[in-house]
Amino acid sequence: MIQIVGGGLAGSEAAWQIAARGISVVLYEMRPVRTTRVHKTDRLAELVCSNSFRGAKLDNAVGLLKEEMRRLGSLIMKVAGATSVPAGSALAVDRELFANGVTEAIERNPLIEVRREEVSRLPLTGDNSSPVIIATGPLTSSSLSTDIAELVGQEHLYFYDAISPVVMADSIDRTKVFRASRWDTDSSEGDYLNCPFNNYEYQALYEELVAAELTDIHDFDRARFFEGCLPVEVMARRGPDTLRFGPMKPVGLTDPKTGRRPYAVVQLRQDNIAADHYSLVGFQTQLKWGEQRRVLRMIPGLERGEFERFGMIHRNTYINAPTVLSAAWHMREHPHIFFAGQISGVEGYVESAASGLIAGFNAVAVVQDRPVCVPPRTTAIGALGHYVANAEPVNYQPTNIAFGLMPALDEPPRNKRARRQALTERALRDLAEWSRNITVKSDERASPVFS
Repeated sequence: MIQIVGGGLAGSEAAWQIAARGISVVLYEMRPVRTTRVHKTDRLAELVCSNSFRGAKLDNAVGLLKEEMRRLGSLIMKVAGATSVPAGSALAVDRELFANGVTEAIERNPLIEVRREEVSRLPLTGDNSSPVIIATGPLTSSSLSTDIAELVGQEHLYFYDAISPVVMADSIDRTKVFRASRWDTDSSEGDYLNCPFNNYEYQALYEELVAAELTDIHDFDRARFFEGCLPVEVMARRGPDTLRFGPMKPVGLTDPKTGRRPYAVVQLRQDNIAADHYSLVGFQTQLKWGEQRRVLRMIPGLERGEFERFGMIHRNTYINAPTVLSAAWHMREHPHIFFAGQISGVEGYVESAASGLIAGFNAVAVVQDRPVCVPPRTTAIGALGHYVANAEPVNYQPTNIAFGLMPALDEPPRNKRARRQALTERALRDLAEWSRNITVKSDERASPVFS
């Protein structure tokens, strides 16, 4: 039996992979016994920060990572595909349907037992007969965090993460917004609602974002944000044009009312299949809720906006992975203890689920007394594990997957697009070869791992 602590994306994916190989799993999830500041339900794999799994095409690294996961039998990718909503060249999902789909798949699996209880101490057995996967995510409880800190022999690192607001669709003024995808290449109608700004409207919003009152960060000693998920007001303080070259960039968009590119835009992405909720793309924030209502109603089209959820910040906890983890996602000194998800030092929904996939596979290997196996570094999923295990421990920070984490080509094309295509082709070719050469024992028979 394998124990998993945490029923988020990583824990759910790990449980699915383990059960698919004929091994029983106990999956601990503390909700609803104990709730958090940011979760709204007791569902497994609930998405908190946004409903987007980011780019879907193979010309970007996260698109490649998703394709690799599909080929490795990922539950998260299967459910995401079944619950997707229009999002241009990105993969976004209906949050409620997605979480329900993962929960139902896990709870219906006869080899997976879901225990709704808080784990305050690590359930360590001291041997390989019952490996443990720690996938407690960024909101690990203080008591368990203390236990983990003792286990890894050092204090945790952390950064603050911010969540985007969600607005009710029927409160959006459709006479002021226009529907389009950037460059008009993703669909005939466009998958985003775009709120166009002129110069004066943008300057007014910028000034209010800089001056607005923030929430307290409680007793946390200092605010350190992940660069890939900065609050909008933090970006604004970096300069008056930072937002226009960031989440409010108007590039590739033409306002049909003027026939020109707006000075800036705020994009609204459909948040559920019913299309009655829209999230503000790139507008993660730590403003007080009253301030959010006031400032966000300065966005053209949201003057009477009603918000289904306001943005907020929360603390993300993660270990200094290079000091303790291998590329197989287990501890070097305790091979039966695995870490997966954001607590292991990855950033992003897809990356978290990918780490759970490989941790689950290798936990089975430990139970069956086989060597763990690491995907080639030339693959996106292998490159992610290599980074976690081999990054510079000093000032270690979580990362999203990127082509830069993969080894360079022997003879790289000079054209960027051709270079990415070559990296993708090599990755999928090497993944196929790796998966063919791996077998697992189930019911005393050898069978392909990824059949």
